[in-house]
Amino acid sequence: MPEDLYAAVDCGTNSVRLLVCRLIDGRLVERDRRLHLTRLGQGVDATGRFHPDALARTLVALADFGAELDDLGVRHRRVVATSAARDAANSAEFFAGVRARLGVDAEVIAGAEEARLSFAGAVGALPDLAQPVLVMDIGGGSTELVVGRDGVPAHAISLDVGSVRLRERLLRSDPPLPDEVAAARGHVDALLDTTGIDFGAVSSWVGVGGTATSLSALAQGQQSYDRALVHGSVLSGTELTTLTERLLGLPVEEVTALPTMVPGRADVICAGALICATVAQRVSGPLLVSEADILDGIVLGLIG
Repeated sequence: MPEDLYAAVDCGTNSVRLLVCRLIDGRLVERDRRLHLTRLGQGVDATGRFHPDALARTLVALADFGAELDDLGVRHRRVVATSAARDAANSAEFFAGVRARLGVDAEVIAGAEEARLSFAGAVGALPDLAQPVLVMDIGGGSTELVVGRDGVPAHAISLDVGSVRLRERLLRSDPPLPDEVAAARGHVDALLDTTGIDFGAVSSWVGVGGTATSLSALAQGQQSYDRALVHGSVLSGTELTTLTERLLGLPVEEVTALPTMVPGRADVICAGALICATVAQRVSGPLLVSEADILDGIVLGLIG
């Protein structure tokens, strides 16, 4: 009898990711996990359309996912599309490509739903968190913030700023100039002022997604990426500030050469780090990094 497998696909602004799990004794057990950095949101902020090359890269990656799901016999599938797909005028080609390659329709989820799913995935993998909890997911096109208590989200918001969008809009030089950095910090701060979140009341701050996990690996000085060491790791506000200043001061060529840094994230990690460090200025405690995120939340929803 084939395994009862559940698959989640997240089509984000910078990456497309796959998680396949099975449920054993009430616990998610990973069967497969894949990531392709396709930069689907390339230029969308400026043009309002998917770039043909970005769309082609993304559909090739999704074909890889579809072939794997078919080989494994996965029946339960959900595909979500976030910031880039919400913003692109020529999204019909993307949605048709998803259907052809994965056999299901991609769902464009609102930022609040994206935040809820990230919250469910993150807190489900980190027991005994002090309450209330703030979960932060810095994506390529947006940043999701959700506050909750005892596993239940109470307030979620999606900010129109992410690592790709901030880099393309305000951090154009290589490396960014001081006035660009100041403008970017001011922009992020102004958006954080609109969230309605009492950051000082947060007892646990959890970061999910590629920005948080990449920063953890860099801070640890990992020579090759180790998920087990990243999950549950802690970054103080001072460490985040120091690392952010370092990344902002390096040209992309040197960032690319850093251990564990992949080329598809090297040019935007400084912008993601700036967002993270700006949030750190408002939260009293350190950042706890989780490898579980929106993909785990999607799988939990499929099972539930």
